Amino acid sequence: MPGTGDRIDPYRGYHFRIEIDGIDRGGFREASGLDSTQDPIEYREGTERLTARKLPGLNKYSNISLKWGITDDASLWDWRKKSIDGKVERKNGSIILMNDAGEEKLRWNFREGWPTKWTGPTFNATGNEVAIETLEIAHEGVEKA
Repeated sequence: MPGTGDRIDPYRGYHFRIEIDGIDRGGFREASGLDSTQDPIEYREGTERLTARKLPGLNKYSNISLKWGITDDASLWDWRKKSIDGKVERKNGSIILMNDAGEEKLRWNFREGWPTKWTGPTFNATGNEVAIETLEIAHEGVEKA
């Protein structure tokens, strides 16, 4: 039976940071979209039974969504603006999970990313929330490192 000191708690989802080639900015409120899917392709030859084979299809990755409080840092907007202007600049990046001591524990690396959507803040004169921007990044693959 394991002792009290052998307990291993899961990492918390609130301590993370983002690295994107050439963009060094502060903290983010939320990062999501780390997933991959592979749809099956059904195939059957005329001489086989009445059951189709299921072959692996193409790998698909959701867009990564980043949310942060607006500051004077315009680096992510500048990257999106290049795409709007037809000058898509692809970048590699990472979402890094940290432990409570601030040490890197897990990393998800994406490749060939480019900003496909930007959403500005919602304003409400009766609220007291932080103004939040959102950026969606399309990419060609994510790996857990």
